Amino acid sequence: MGVEYVSRVPRPPLDWLIDDLYFLEGVPPYARLTLPPSPAALLIVNLGAPFLIRAGTDNEAAEYADGCVVTTPTRAFEFGYPLRTRSVGVHFKPWGLAPFLPMPAAELCDRPVTIEQVWGRPAIAELRDRLATAYGPHQMLTLLEEELLRRLRDTAGLGLVRHTSSVIAATSGAVAIDELRVAAGVSSTHLAQRFKEIIGVTPKRLARNYRFATTVLSINPAEPIDWAGLASSAGYFDQAHFGHEFREFTGLAPTRYVEVRRQFLREHPGHVLDNWPLPAD
Repeated sequence: MGVEYVSRVPRPPLDWLIDDLYFLEGVPPYARLTLPPSPAALLIVNLGAPFLIRAGTDNEAAEYADGCVVTTPTRAFEFGYPLRTRSVGVHFKPWGLAPFLPMPAAELCDRPVTIEQVWGRPAIAELRDRLATAYGPHQMLTLLEEELLRRLRDTAGLGLVRHTSSVIAATSGAVAIDELRVAAGVSSTHLAQRFKEIIGVTPKRLARNYRFATTVLSINPAEPIDWAGLASSAGYFDQAHFGHEFREFTGLAPTRYVEVRRQFLREHPGHVLDNWPLPAD
């Protein structure tokens, strides 16, 4: 049995905070999957058996029963799945999670927390009960959307961070941060502080995430790869710099990454999760 995946874009005003809401159920392709860092945040409401997450440089994985909240990461995450998984979740734009957090995003950088730690035990227990008794994925996503609308709050500095992040995204990270700061009319310190509060990382770090994600997603593992040309076109100083960045983000050398991607595509052709996750080495 495979995996059922249903997603949709939420209605305004959530659509400028969120890329999509999704439902996931079934047997994962591997017991452990590595998720390389992307310029986005994630919220998962778990409706099945607990799953495990090993974040960044952690040696041990932690268990998450009710779900998890992940701000924009700087390192890869390893997800350990039960034999069958069932959840709903939210893929946020980098700035999109902040209006739903009671703390600065920087406090959660590379440190996933349970939803209970963010929204409280009674609230998440009630939400999980409603989701568990919903009629099908689409009703579940509607319930999740309503919960998010109810929790949406004003967040200081969100407009500044959203606009600056959008420019970084449009250029795939290839933009001078100081130029953005000057255009916004704020100091470097102020801009960095707002980014940390709302996204969890500095503008420079977010730009690195965008550049890396754009570069990696441009790789076609089915074809020969010109690593030097790829590094140059992505704006890396040289191939060695590119390789160092690759290892820092994923823990894998570029050639090993491609081997693992090819393994995934070979063993699970056309899988709904085949675009970004990797089997854990």
